This record gives sequence, structure tokens and C-alpha cells, in this order.
Amino acid sequence: MVLDAWWDAAFGGVIGLLLGSFLNVVIYRLPKMMERQWAAELAQMDAANQGKDSLADTQPPFNLMTPRSRCPSCGHVVQWYENVPVLSYLFLRGRCSACKTRISPRYPLVEIATGALFYFCIYRWGATPAGVAWCGFSAALVALAFIDWDTTLLPDDITLPLLWAGLLSAAMQWIEVPLYASVMGAVGGYLSLWLVYWGFKLATGKEGMGYGDFKLFAALGAWFGWQALVPIILMSSVIGAIIGIAMKIFSSLREGGYIPFGPFLVGAGFTAMVFGPNAILATILKLLGL
Repeated sequence: MVLDAWWDAAFGGVIGLLLGSFLNVVIYRLPKMMERQWAAELAQMDAANQGKDSLADTQPPFNLMTPRSRCPSCGHVVQWYENVPVLSYLFLRGRCSACKTRISPRYPLVEIATGALFYFCIYRWGATPAGVAWCGFSAALVALAFIDWDTTLLPDDITLPLLWAGLLSAAMQWIEVPLYASVMGAVGGYLSLWLVYWGFKLATGKEGMGYGDFKLFAALGAWFGWQALVPIILMSSVIGAIIGIAMKIFSSLREGGYIPFGPFLVGAGFTAMVFGPNAILATILKLLGL
């Protein structure tokens, strides 16, 4: 029985490695696809305001499938055998096979992280709808964390399906959260950060976070229930403070000193998935001496 669980988890880990390779594409291309869409919509609005016919988009197709992956330095088309998760990176010694430009180690790290998360989910919940659901949850959070870190964007194309998947999983009893708690978690997660956003903006005249953070917190509320909102926001604040202080010490803050909040919500979400929201709250209270 234990051996069967191990094999199922190992298979899940392999699937995670493969999906991690695809997530690298999503992380890089989805923001660019959004920018192209915004530019096209703006061009159509300008044309409409000037009384002209909207111009057809003459740019070559660009989506998650087209064009094939290329080296950004020399344009070398990545062959299938150069795209095997982790192994190809090691075989190529982290460099493009054509121009020898260094490839970021983040690519294999995303693959390894996704594989490890899938292994954990299947080992803990088995090859069941619950295990598959938590694998999907993990894949979405990995993509959101890196996209937000790179661009300060949390795409609706990921956050909204993640929210609905949490509600569906609760309704189908794939996760141990009653549907009522899931719905209230989604509502409470969105409204709480929405209120913080407007309170900060009215007080300072600045925007402290984006609407994507509301939607991500709502999604986490749907997956863990309203009772988990306080532990998750506390944990994300602790993670954010630690990383922010470290970045300030090493003078690695970006221009303006901002840090996207999404990756810290993701970190808290993974912590809640592994240890449970109650364990998070107990640990924080213990650290605070309460």
C-alpha cells in the first residue's frame, strides 16, 4: 500500500516536472499577451475616436503555443530534446546550444518546485480528485508568484479560474472545506483587501496594492475557508517583512522601493496547504508570545 502511494506520488512528480516546463512558458508569455491585447484595444479606441476603421492586427501570432520557444539572444529554436525538464539544462550546462548564452537557473527551479509540489499533493491526498485539485492549485500559485514578481501583474486568466476551482472543489467535497465556508472565504478575502486598498488610498493618495491581490486572496479564501483568512494574511505579512528587510539590507529593492504582495500571499497559501491554517496561527501567536 505504501509502495503504491509512493509510485503514484512519483508519477505525479514527473507530471509536475513536465507541467513546470509549460509554466515557464506561461510565466514569460502571458504578461506579454496581455500587453499586446491592451495595445490592440487602445489602437481600436483611438481609431474609433478619429472616425477611422480599426486596423487589423498585422503582428505575427503570439500565444502560449505559437511561436516555438527560442533563445532570446540568438533566436535559436529550442528543440524538443533541449526542453526536457531539468535534464536538458544540466546537459547543456545552463547555456544555449547555439550561442552559449547563459540560461537562467530559474527555469529548472520552476520545474523542480512544481514537481515537488505535485509529489507532495499526490502523496498526501492520493491519486484522487482531491490530489488532482491541489496539484492544480499548486500550479496556479507557482505561475502567479513568478508573474507578479516579474511584472506586478496577477492575471485574471489564472486568479479567477483558481477562485472558481476552489468553490467547485468545496461543492464536490474534494477539499475539507464546507461550501458555505468557501463562499464566505472568497467574499471575505476580496472585501478585506478591497477595504485596505481604499483606506490606504484615501489616507495617502497612493495605491498600496492592485486588484489582482484582492482576487488572489479571495481564491485562497475559497480553498481554505473564511477561518483561514487571518492566518494567511498574517503569514504573508511576516514573509513579506522578512524578505523586504533582507532586500533592503542588500540594497536590492526596485526603483520606488515597492515589492509585489502576490508572492507573499502565495507563500502563505503553500504554508497553509502543507501545515494547515490553524498551525500557522498557532505558530505566529507563539512567536508573538500570545
